Amino acid sequence: MLENIQHIYFIGIGGIGMSALARYFKHIGKDISGYDKTSTPLTQDIEQLGIIIHYQDNVAEIPQSFLEPEKTLIIYTPAIPDDHKELNYFRVNNFMIKKRAEVLGIITRGIYTLAVAGTHGKTTTTAILAHLLKQSGAKVTAFLGGISENYASNLIYEGDEVVVVEADEFDRSFLQLHPDIAAITSMDADHLDIYKKANNLEASFIEFSSRVKDHLLVCNGLPLTGITYGINDQSDYCAINIRIDNGTYIFDLRTPTELIKDLHLNLPGRHNLLNAITAFAIAKLYGSPTAALAKALFSFKGVKRRFTYQIKNDTVTYIDDYAHHPTEINALHQAIREMHPQKRILAIFQPHLYSRTQDFVSDFADSLSQFDELLLLDIYPARELPIVGVTSEWLLDQITSEHKELVSKKNLIKKILESKAEIITTVGAGDIGREVEKIKEALLAI
Repeated sequence: MLENIQHIYFIGIGGIGMSALARYFKHIGKDISGYDKTSTPLTQDIEQLGIIIHYQDNVAEIPQSFLEPEKTLIIYTPAIPDDHKELNYFRVNNFMIKKRAEVLGIITRGIYTLAVAGTHGKTTTTAILAHLLKQSGAKVTAFLGGISENYASNLIYEGDEVVVVEADEFDRSFLQLHPDIAAITSMDADHLDIYKKANNLEASFIEFSSRVKDHLLVCNGLPLTGITYGINDQSDYCAINIRIDNGTYIFDLRTPTELIKDLHLNLPGRHNLLNAITAFAIAKLYGSPTAALAKALFSFKGVKRRFTYQIKNDTVTYIDDYAHHPTEINALHQAIREMHPQKRILAIFQPHLYSRTQDFVSDFADSLSQFDELLLLDIYPARELPIVGVTSEWLLDQITSEHKELVSKKNLIKKILESKAEIITTVGAGDIGREVEKIKEALLAI
């Protein structure tokens, strides 16, 4: 189907998944253009590839060559509102229009596909897996849900021997995929604006698991049947003899066929240890050689905004993290406490979505109360309209920390500099990432 398409137009091209697709199609010689609401470092990055992007919802801004229905494919993200002028223009004029997930399904059809699903951990696990395969010689194409620190990109493009994809449960997108090997890392309640009830989300994961052709890996304890993985338990793939040396995990991996000794992982947190086990197990099942995988794991640098050290010196440590669900915040807290014991921690958190804040308010309050100090920003709405009564003030009232405060971005750096905390962490999936460089500069100037 895609062979006859020369022009591909993206509505929401700046999204992490959409931009990876745009990079891919640019690599294979298609003409790419798109719209997004705002210019960001990510859109600026792909503009450097020669991709034309505009930032007004205006049909007149679309390049003329992309207005031929028989030669143009329109790809859009579910986050785009139904009243979007450009999207409706394409609908009325009978263009071929597909969601991002549908296109991923088309690309992966006929290519051996490795997929990672789960409400937490899938981005880091996918990035580790793609790195392991590339470094062990596989001709891999990988669509990542974050920017790999090793490759400064959300796309790895080496060839079409095998595809690695992040299988996103939002909008049931992952049901467009037909993976040969897949992992499910977690099934915690999330996206209840889409699923309404946690058991509907669980049913969707079960349906996804039924689509896996060869091997299904599941985190030990999930209500699914498959090859299990875990830490210090009886899983099929199990990390044992875990040590920490200068911020690095060293561990042995017991598999169904061997004991692999002294693997090194330069990422903090038990959640990342699980992510590494998952990726290693998938790569082994795919057939990658153990020695090459061990070397590649040691060289993995991480994913941008996933426990990223912005500053690490004798005076202050500054960590930036994408955590936006209570389970992820708990994992972040555990990782900081394990790697930096007895240190005072200041967390700056920006809630993401009114619906998520409403659905998990008590869990958010519990997870955020673990930090010694908290600065809370207003809720980032993303695709949503406000919900009456759901505010950061409402969340703040339920947090039990003695040192907590609601702050604006305007006053954020001033408040951070007033803190005596030794560890500072920015947390959230909204636009808090745009404050990171400013915070870093202010801290380094002390």
